[in-house]
Amino acid sequence: MGLGKIVVVAEKPSVGRDIARVIGCRDRGEGCLIGEQYIVTWAVGHLVTLMEPDELDEKYKKWRFETLPILPEKIPLKVIRGSGDQFAVVKKLINSKETDRLICATDAGREGELIFRYIYEKAGCKKPFDRLWISSMTDEAISEGFRNIRPGADYDGLYASARCRSKADWLVGMNASRAFTLKYDALLSIGRVQTPTLAILVKRRKEIESFQPEAYCTLQADFGDYTGVCFQDGWNPDTHIPNREEAERIAAAVKGKTGRITLAETTRKTELPPQLYDLTSLQRDANKALGFTADKTLKIAQSLYETHKALTYPRTDSRYLPPDMIPRVVQTLKMLPQPYQIYVPGALPEGKLPVSKRTVDAGKVTDHHAIIPTNKRADLSRFSEDEKRLYDMVARRTLTAFYPACEYDATRVVTKAEGYSFRTNGKVILKNGWHDVPPTMDPPKARKKKGEEDEDAPALPPLKAGDSRTVTAAKIKEDKTKPPAPHTDASLLLAMETAGKELEDEELVRQMKGSGIGTPATRAAIIERLLKVGYAQRKGKTLQATDKGMLLIGILPNEITSPELTGRWELALHEITDGKQDENRFIEGINRMCTYLVNYAKDHQTGVTFPAEKRGSGKGKGGGARTLEGTVCPACGKGRMQESSLAFSCSAEGCKCTLWKDVLSRGNGPALNEKLLRLILEKRQVKGSSGTVVLKDGMISFYPNGSDRPSVSRSILYEKKR
Repeated sequence: MGLGKIVVVAEKPSVGRDIARVIGCRDRGEGCLIGEQYIVTWAVGHLVTLMEPDELDEKYKKWRFETLPILPEKIPLKVIRGSGDQFAVVKKLINSKETDRLICATDAGREGELIFRYIYEKAGCKKPFDRLWISSMTDEAISEGFRNIRPGADYDGLYASARCRSKADWLVGMNASRAFTLKYDALLSIGRVQTPTLAILVKRRKEIESFQPEAYCTLQADFGDYTGVCFQDGWNPDTHIPNREEAERIAAAVKGKTGRITLAETTRKTELPPQLYDLTSLQRDANKALGFTADKTLKIAQSLYETHKALTYPRTDSRYLPPDMIPRVVQTLKMLPQPYQIYVPGALPEGKLPVSKRTVDAGKVTDHHAIIPTNKRADLSRFSEDEKRLYDMVARRTLTAFYPACEYDATRVVTKAEGYSFRTNGKVILKNGWHDVPPTMDPPKARKKKGEEDEDAPALPPLKAGDSRTVTAAKIKEDKTKPPAPHTDASLLLAMETAGKELEDEELVRQMKGSGIGTPATRAAIIERLLKVGYAQRKGKTLQATDKGMLLIGILPNEITSPELTGRWELALHEITDGKQDENRFIEGINRMCTYLVNYAKDHQTGVTFPAEKRGSGKGKGGGARTLEGTVCPACGKGRMQESSLAFSCSAEGCKCTLWKDVLSRGNGPALNEKLLRLILEKRQVKGSSGTVVLKDGMISFYPNGSDRPSVSRSILYEKKR
């Protein structure tokens, strides 16, 4: 190793400070921390991104079909506005003559790899670099990561996959959004991943709205010391009697008659403990048990990982551990906070960790292993209530994963009376196994009460074929078939994970790994994006497609709405990571798709019209736009401003003034709301905590604090497309 410095590039300042502390970088520099051997600097998330079409060529500034599809062979990189200062710091450090080599210490995943490589490329750096790959932020894990530093070239496949993902999303988003916006004269956001996710919500809403409930009855016969439900092969399902008349006829036929047991069989069964968590399964369970959205779960898990050092890396798609983790897991269990210590002996019989292929399997560990607590003793008093509850889920899941299976006898009895069959199921727990770990941190009394109610259910008496019983009563229950339930975060995540196939079978879910929609790290953001652009909405705990979302899916071809196709794209990205597919071939396929989408938008006639209020257009267009009294249009000076779900626009006929609500937030500025708009119209220049908004010469711009260049600048005139 030479005498020069090694520059370590982290993804965030907080992570950079943790790394710097461990490797002895204590002297402060501009945007960095300096030590004897290392200098630690950082990005602030993405510093570099792909250029916009109008930055590639002036002809793309005005949206026209004649310029589509946009299929550049190479999309140049640009520094994100507002990030220039920190990029300059990083660029200077990594290109310095005093720097011998670099260490990429961004998050150990696809997006983290992209953040570093884009900075490296945009800075024109040629220095050799290594990769820090860690799964927790404890001091021990960071130190071990530096001892096992790996060549950057080992992750070239990951970068190729990340680069393809980035370019594919750009190509589909830019071409499809422009083409369908032009066709329907409405601002329509279309994405490679968000659109098929929306299609899942649209499909479910259609199923619910078209559902026709059907009445049915069930019939329960009382045999004195047990009961049975009437069933027959011709019914759908086999316990649903099609009408009350038939149910009453059967009840009258069997009441008071003798029933004879034709089948009584008991089978010894085992219920395996649940597997360790990956991010998606954690998000699903947190949604079901705690009511957390997918986005909230990810943010809390990230805080437990970064701030508290209490959980391992959360953005993982693996539910397994590598064999070399076994000693660390033993230590982790022993270091769990006091409330969990009562359950540790069950997970460590005789002080040893019971290992099976359901928990430890090197072949099923991807970039990261399953989410477990770290071997640092967590101080629960420092956690927020939500952090405590999520940590509790992970701690209990880690314990139960190493507990023995639950064993029980399952009994199935069939009793026949007057030619009608009645089914009875019984279950006797022999060994509680992993159920000995309560599922939540609820007080024991509350849990016991619920458990006692379960235990009070009458056990089946000893029964054998040939035994007879008198039908003492026959009870009819009327009901109706129910529509499919609206999606929740949990069920939508499952559908995304399995490319639209809602599979409960864990093995089938495992086989679908890599061919789902998005990745564990991005699925929460995809859901939030659909909510933000008005294609989906939350109603209580459910997620539903909006009318706008329904219209959008209705005008698009199956090729862009298909969850299965998007799943195959995601699988291809995994294969690029593993070196099994050529990235050029993948992009060629995306280019063909973009050409097809543009032609489809241009040629396909649907007769669909999007409500004008969704476009922020003028008066007389309907759709519920709200006029803001006392305002004057900054463009024509005649009309008043009115508010729609996505924009503020002029009410005067023919005026094209439109200020989209996210125009400033695209450059890390504030969201445009009524209060801010009124201030801008009055003062033309408004200074806030993060920067200054300027309305001048038909442009609205945002200048971050300390910068004399705007991070975003857009015309207030929306050029309508025909």
